[in-house]
Amino acid sequence: MKYLISVFVGAISYGVLSTIVVLAYKAGFQLGEIVGTQLLTGFVLSWLLVFYTKKKRSRELSKCNGEDSINWAHKKLTWKQRSLLMLAGTPTVITGLLYYQSLRYISASIAIILLFQFTWISVIIQTINSRCRPGNNILLALLVIFGGTFFASGLSGGARVSFNSHGIILALLAAVSYSLFVLFSGKVLPTVHPVYRSAWMITGGFILLVILFPPYFLFNGLLWGPLLIFGFLLGLFGAFIPPLLFAIGVPHIGEGMAGIVGAAELPVAVLLSSLVLHEHVDKLQWLGVILILAGVALPKLKQLHSKK
Repeated sequence: MKYLISVFVGAISYGVLSTIVVLAYKAGFQLGEIVGTQLLTGFVLSWLLVFYTKKKRSRELSKCNGEDSINWAHKKLTWKQRSLLMLAGTPTVITGLLYYQSLRYISASIAIILLFQFTWISVIIQTINSRCRPGNNILLALLVIFGGTFFASGLSGGARVSFNSHGIILALLAAVSYSLFVLFSGKVLPTVHPVYRSAWMITGGFILLVILFPPYFLFNGLLWGPLLIFGFLLGLFGAFIPPLLFAIGVPHIGEGMAGIVGAAELPVAVLLSSLVLHEHVDKLQWLGVILILAGVALPKLKQLHSKK
């Protein structure tokens, strides 16, 4: 259960990002500045946690007279392993860039529903990878989530929706990238301690971002203003908490189940858009939120029922 909760909380953290990004755009900041400060914050927080974990382990080992009685897989990583983890972290920044850029062309409600296609993309990837058909519980949960996503997007209310091909393509590519992130979180060096896995994955994403968007914000004075606030919040909820919690939970629950539990992101995004951005959310959209939560809970409820 604790691993499901870990992925669930990570997904909730992702749900707050779209609201913060919209506010950052309204404040006049650009894509590179927003994602740059996000990854910088995640990078710093992750390595601070690594140093804290090392120090804590050293104290525990000293109490055990140097015997490593705690199997945390703290073995020194080779550069090959570090490189693999850094490559596995690149979908994190790619997802952010694609999704945040799509918000310039399409509404947040359409962007989030397109990003949410990662639920079935993750299941398809796991099916191909494992060559096993998804269980009926997973398929039923996906069906419920599809229905809930339709209502939560606002499309069922008959409102006119403006479609833009650039925005749609960007958001769908973000969904594919997010699915790969979920896959790599569960497959790449799962025996390495989650704190180290997360730190090296974020490092890989940060290096890629610096190559794509040179961090001029570090030198032009923008960092020491409102951008720092937006960057810290995005880094905390987007680049630090989710990768760490996904590194903890996904190897134990599987990529398919992680894709289902990750659906918790959408209800949070809808709720915050209503409370913070004051966007209108009608009853059908709230019905969709309830359906999505039901879809998230369904596989676990079925699993618990079968054990009785």
